[in-house]
Amino acid sequence: MDPNLTATSRRDFLKTTTKATAGLSALAGISLPHVHAEGDSTIRVALVGCGGRGTGAASNSMGVKQATKLVAMADVLDNRQESSFNALSQKHPDRFSVSADSRFIGFDAYKHAIDSLRPGTGDVVVIATPPAFRWVHFKYAIEKGVNVFMEKPICVDGPTGKRMLELGEQAKRKNMKVAVGLMCRHCPSRNELFKRIQDGEIGDIILERAYRMQGPVGSCFTKPRDPKTEPSELLWQIKNFHSFLWASGGCFSDFFIHNIDEACWMKNDWPVEAKASGGRTDRGDYIDQNFDHYSVEYTYRDGTKFYLEGRNAVGTHNEFATYVHGSKGWAIVSTAGHFPSKAMTFKGQAKTAENVIWRAPKQEPNPYDVEWQDLINAIVNDKPYSEVERAAKSSLVTCMGRMAAHTGQIITYDQMLNCPHEFAPDVDKLTLESPAPLRADKNGKYPVPRPGITKEREYELEA
Repeated sequence: MDPNLTATSRRDFLKTTTKATAGLSALAGISLPHVHAEGDSTIRVALVGCGGRGTGAASNSMGVKQATKLVAMADVLDNRQESSFNALSQKHPDRFSVSADSRFIGFDAYKHAIDSLRPGTGDVVVIATPPAFRWVHFKYAIEKGVNVFMEKPICVDGPTGKRMLELGEQAKRKNMKVAVGLMCRHCPSRNELFKRIQDGEIGDIILERAYRMQGPVGSCFTKPRDPKTEPSELLWQIKNFHSFLWASGGCFSDFFIHNIDEACWMKNDWPVEAKASGGRTDRGDYIDQNFDHYSVEYTYRDGTKFYLEGRNAVGTHNEFATYVHGSKGWAIVSTAGHFPSKAMTFKGQAKTAENVIWRAPKQEPNPYDVEWQDLINAIVNDKPYSEVERAAKSSLVTCMGRMAAHTGQIITYDQMLNCPHEFAPDVDKLTLESPAPLRADKNGKYPVPRPGITKEREYELEA
């Protein structure tokens, strides 16, 4: 992947590349030949979910040193698949081998794409659909015995969290290699920082802070559906999945998880409870279910606090960073997004040049590339490789903070894991003709969380 394709630009990959390749749309009807000879060592890749993240991950898969080929694509939206097809075929013409009959549309498209891979080989499916479908697609990949790269978060509620933990164990027993797109864990500079923190360079951790304060991203803010141009409420919600809790866990789960995962990693532990606040300003006619500001206090088992500030609002201060404070000093985990990390450690609590203990190299490898190289190395060398348990716990801790803000209650990790509320229990049964799991009222509006009022009905939370 282009080293300049950062977290933000990755979301814009389809938009910018498609503009440059508008003339390639005619390729959609052309059969591009497969070049895989019987018994060759080329790793085949199938893409399930052709949005910006899936396209970015597929691009990364074709940028590794080993021979890889993209051979199949699946999505429920044909225009999104076509944009992805055009972008990837131009960017990686030597590794792109998706023929017309290897492009699948519909809710069962993932099965056809996975079926194009070879069980028991190094082949990999990229699962990058909205998080609600993660367990469905992962389950089928396990049945077929193919390796997996899936995007985060991997669950949006307690039942799907338990399901993913169980599926992760099944994948281990089948010796599958499974990666999850929390790519900062693969950053060499952050790994060096983790070692330094665990070795006591800044003393005992006494406080962590994280900020994901930005303008609206993705489909966090969504205007009412126009039935004339968007006849299917279900497909429209999937296209705008950041706006709906059932599809993504909302902007909280989908975006804040990176900072939460970083902080938990550096602490080498998971919080046991969360209390939070949040709300919505005047949103006009936007119909999404998100709060536009969140403030969460996480507590670890030893009493250490981790504070998260999240915001999606126009015209406000932006900050995208994670910090760790110790009894002897403090550390920057990230300070300007995912890449580069600009990780540093300081003695004392002041950010001054004379207090610097260590700083990451100015030139860092792109973690989006490194995570793929790590996965492929594990496949080629047949090393045990599974990021499911860690990613499930990170996703559940993220859900815990979101649930605390939406209900106005203190939520423990055990409550989150064992909460019986599942946002979309029949998501595996959806078809193109199905009604959406969440239906708009007569004014085209959807329910929004009301802390202290709807907690039991919406989350079935035991007192």
